[in-house]
Amino acid sequence: MAAVSTSDPVMYGAPCWVSLVALDIAAAERFYAAVLGWEFRGGPPGEEFSVARLRGAPVASIGALGRRGIPVAWTPYFAVPDADAAANRILERCATVAVGPLSLGAGRAVIAADRDGAVFGVWEGEVTPGWTVGRDAALARLELRTRDAFDAAIFYAEVLDWAKDETACCQVAYENDSVVLRQGGDQVARLRGGALEEAPDPHVRPRWDVHFRVADLDEAVATATRLGGMAVTAVDTGPTGPSVTLRDPDGGLFTVTAGSGPM
Repeated sequence: MAAVSTSDPVMYGAPCWVSLVALDIAAAERFYAAVLGWEFRGGPPGEEFSVARLRGAPVASIGALGRRGIPVAWTPYFAVPDADAAANRILERCATVAVGPLSLGAGRAVIAADRDGAVFGVWEGEVTPGWTVGRDAALARLELRTRDAFDAAIFYAEVLDWAKDETACCQVAYENDSVVLRQGGDQVARLRGGALEEAPDPHVRPRWDVHFRVADLDEAVATATRLGGMAVTAVDTGPTGPSVTLRDPDGGLFTVTAGSGPM
């Protein structure tokens, strides 16, 4: 997690960062630089992470796995006013707190899994200025693939204060057979049902999927394949534009989406 001081107000419950835990930071940097056009800047001395930038703006971070046995994966973080309170809410709702609350730089983080096993993080503290999801952002959207979208929406609403009647909270709506999270009117996440908890393929198990924009979808897929990754889906020509889910060389799943502009 990388946080930078900003005077902008924090919208609690909104996505505020995405991070990859990798087996080899340098190898992951080379792969994502080639596929997504990112440049990297190392973290403070003694801290094993680097920050990815696109056209000078921070977009994500890559950190080293703390111990073996943890899968390589992308994790979204959501802003909260109190990490301890969020952790308690997670536990009270029969979900899992895996790490934290842990002090990191200018804030505190929790890594958790919801009741169906999808991993996510919460972040208390300063957020990265200019980091957004959706319009003209490197991160096109977040999508939760889960067993029951309505049950998941209730869980996250209770943990993250979604849909509260306050201006600093995200709003939730039901659209096109999915639950949609909006931040200031913009769609930032979608919750879709149908994932299988015991599926052997991690692509169809409950998880948060990160969708990154690319200028040329075919080129991104070809580059990922050449560098040891692989496409795990065919091209999805859904309403948000063509996309392909990829697996990086260490098994981390992410989706590339063509084009720019609103989702």
